[in-house]
Amino acid sequence: MSPTVRCFILLAVLVVAGNCVRAQSAIPLVDIKSVDPTIVIELRYAGTNNLAGRALYPPGTPALVRPEVALRLVAAQAFLRRFNYGLKIWDAYRPKSVQMQLWQAAHKNHDYVADPQAGAGSLHSWGVAVDATLTDTWHRPVLMPTDFDNFTPAAMWDYRGADLAIGWHLHLLQIAMRDAGFYEQPTEWWHFVIANWQKYLPREEAKRATQARESGRSANYDQATIFSND
Repeated sequence: MSPTVRCFILLAVLVVAGNCVRAQSAIPLVDIKSVDPTIVIELRYAGTNNLAGRALYPPGTPALVRPEVALRLVAAQAFLRRFNYGLKIWDAYRPKSVQMQLWQAAHKNHDYVADPQAGAGSLHSWGVAVDATLTDTWHRPVLMPTDFDNFTPAAMWDYRGADLAIGWHLHLLQIAMRDAGFYEQPTEWWHFVIANWQKYLPREEAKRATQARESGRSANYDQATIFSND
């Protein structure tokens, strides 16, 4: 993507952000669909097919992220469309109240779900993380290692199965997201966090996140401090 195109998209994103929903200490959030209508949205926590087994979002909830995240999703989508694939977003911004419900549903298992009261909680709650998968050119799902909210070794980002199609799909998704400026979550192939996420959090929250990681009280961040659990 050329610098001129990137600047144009960023300007469009910021215009949308001026009228966006603001939450949690006035975090600027934009609707992914309003920035790139070609990205498929299927918020799993708006239905029953998820860890909690019930809807946690009200009907019509949009997929919201920070403008900088939206810009990078546009870049990832442009890359994937060259191969006749596209992004589907399973989750984006997640209110802390919903994170608390997931924490309870996961029986406080911080290996997979971030404790909303430890460190900065889930980076979904700061608008800097998304859960994403692939669709084909007709917006149909493609084979991936597991379904969403699958907390088993099969959901690791380094797929070791024998299915070549699954391996190719996952590799393509990872390349698209990495090149666009995201990092993966080692235990959840669908979870991506914007690079340099610390600068998008208030200084005190970023400090708490670092302290939680260093003390070992939170599984939100690995040794490189670039990943976060859901």
